[in-house]
Amino acid sequence: MSTTRAARLAGGLLAGGLLLTGCSFTSDNVSCEGSSCTVTLSGEGAEAEILGQTLTFGGVQDGRASLSVGGASVSCGEGESVNAGPLELSCSGVTDDSVELTARLS
Repeated sequence: MSTTRAARLAGGLLAGGLLLTGCSFTSDNVSCEGSSCTVTLSGEGAEAEILGQTLTFGGVQDGRASLSVGGASVSCGEGESVNAGPLELSCSGVTDDSVELTARLS
């Protein structure tokens, strides 16, 4: 087997393993188990890559966190669940400048 082919095979296996985990850890505030990821986003414009989607935090107004996934924009309050694009988001904590949520593929 050539070195180039071995590198491609190893790269493909690594990419496949990352897909199975469901999340890429672009932040210290993301943890995943199976097909569910928990994330805490702090500060307007904070982003995390979750289940192949970019989740962006737009801030908090009147106790509701503004979030966007792809072209879908939603807001959720503490204890609420909403669908944003391909993700179901369950907001478990909303403060003045952060949101903690769980994301699953819907």
